Amino acid sequence: MTRPAPIRVVLADDERMVRTALRAILSAEPDLEVVGEAATGAEAVSVVRELRPDVVLMDVRMPETDGIRATEQILGTLDEPPRIVVVTTFENDSYVYDALRVGAAGFLLKRSDADALVQAVRLVARSDSLLFPAAVRTLATAHARARPAPPAWVAKLTGREREVLRHMADGLTNAEIARRMEVGPATVKSHVAAVLAKTGARDRTQAVIAAYEAGFLNAG
Repeated sequence: MTRPAPIRVVLADDERMVRTALRAILSAEPDLEVVGEAATGAEAVSVVRELRPDVVLMDVRMPETDGIRATEQILGTLDEPPRIVVVTTFENDSYVYDALRVGAAGFLLKRSDADALVQAVRLVARSDSLLFPAAVRTLATAHARARPAPPAWVAKLTGREREVLRHMADGLTNAEIARRMEVGPATVKSHVAAVLAKTGARDRTQAVIAAYEAGFLNAG
């Protein structure tokens, strides 16, 4: 039986020791392959454009171009951009929240153990669930901006789309949502696509962040 192609990863961090440690952990897994490294945000953009990885582990605080701007440039200029996971020392860092707002798929703490790192890369590359939904909720509690009124897209959601968005925020996959709602996976996929279109989100994480900011989801 043919083995699936490995998940191709780029590491972006200004500390060589951090990149070396991440490479050692990921390279020990047969389904993961580190294909490139970058020491600055600007270099990360260039390396990703050249190598077209599946996943980028992106430090948020780097010289020249920080991880937020690098994430924004990568997602805004590539037709099929990679999934970007921002890596941070502090889980309530406003940099991380801003990175999620511009389209990062999730975040990971630098103190996370090897198993958490490996599973996070696999999850964002090949899954349709939200990475660490409780952590995203915590970030939203700390950083979501108050709005005088909900944005127009909230009123445009159908009842089913509202239900799907809540399940997305809980970290459920399409298959899990389908079982919970007693509908087919194709129906859920259609609802998810509608939610992304109406919220103007690139992916599930961005849609959930938008939902917290709109007051649609209770971040407390």
